[in-house]
Amino acid sequence: MNLAIRDIHYHRGRFILTTIGLGLLLGVVISMGGIYRGLSADALAVLESTKADIWVVQQDTNGPFAESSRIPEDIKYRIKAVPGVAEASPLSFQTIQIERQGKPFRFFLIGYDLNGFGGPPEILAGRNIRQKHYEMVVAKAMKMGIGEKIHLGLHDYTVVGITGKVVSSGGDAVAYVSLADAQDIQFKKDNDAIRNDRARIGANLAGIQTLSPAQTKYLQRNIATITESTHTVNTVVARLTPGAILHEVQERIGRWNHFHPISAEEQIRILTKGMIEKARMQIGLFRVILLVISAVIISLIIYTSTIDKIKVIATLKLIGAQNRVIIGMILQQSLLMGVIAYIIGYGLILLTYEKFPRRIVLEAFDLQVLFVIVIVISMGSSFVGIRKALKVEPAEALGG
Repeated sequence: MNLAIRDIHYHRGRFILTTIGLGLLLGVVISMGGIYRGLSADALAVLESTKADIWVVQQDTNGPFAESSRIPEDIKYRIKAVPGVAEASPLSFQTIQIERQGKPFRFFLIGYDLNGFGGPPEILAGRNIRQKHYEMVVAKAMKMGIGEKIHLGLHDYTVVGITGKVVSSGGDAVAYVSLADAQDIQFKKDNDAIRNDRARIGANLAGIQTLSPAQTKYLQRNIATITESTHTVNTVVARLTPGAILHEVQERIGRWNHFHPISAEEQIRILTKGMIEKARMQIGLFRVILLVISAVIISLIIYTSTIDKIKVIATLKLIGAQNRVIIGMILQQSLLMGVIAYIIGYGLILLTYEKFPRRIVLEAFDLQVLFVIVIVISMGSSFVGIRKALKVEPAEALGG
């Protein structure tokens, strides 16, 4: 006869309710671990889908993810000419929020050179972008259909393809357009703004007394051409030739072109250690707090359960039961409570994690470590009840 099972059966209502409550707590702990892993996966999604060895950004910045970076588009030709570079491609990034079907609609827009790389990693439905203008590929999470149109900037764009679950470091679904379209959306001004800027430039030049009317008109036209140019990108990504030494290529780019070349490994460090480090610390703190709460609950339940069976324990001692029998009963109850609660929490997350607004990534290693922690907590929590049980005198069974 297993005394732990018999006692659980006798107090099954309390055991079931307590175990369910613990299971919900552990489910939250598991979800928090998955949220952190999801944050890491989201932060690196664009980086991994691009598969670039070097990210060339504006000098003295850590862009394009950590801070703003703007460089001329034509720098790609200079990057391609650097020994060790196999191919280089410009990319444009921007976060867009518009109204769609009466609700805020937010996504991350990537513009890429159709003849380069950095575009959609896969096409699940439809096709890739073929025309230079007015076509786009959207992530599945945006819930848009093939042929659907969306107004961005000054033009309408038609969805021609659906890609997989690619998100920005902030968790926003990603859409792809051609680089020319992305530059127009980000930098091109409407006609009223262009006229206002030209009038402002003309007024400023007219105030310079040393300029003749012809010189003023010439400068106005050239300045307007420069300020209205959209040939700007956030980064130029490069892939190296086989056998090329990464740090040597970075040194050449930094020395010759006066830009900041960041390796893929450095970008990973910037994204994981800089952008989500505080989130990791906060989530970790909440996990510790919830595990402590779980330990306290198990300890209280085991202790009150032991108090309820004082006379039973005293009777066992009176008829000659050894301490290990009593210790085993309490320890088994505690372990059963922890294991069943873990199974409930794990099952709950398995059924619901795909419905979370942010990505949840469940890794086997994290789940195994948490299971070991739950076992340790259950064993440690049982010591409170064991200590109380060992102090019971056999005479208490007789009412003494």
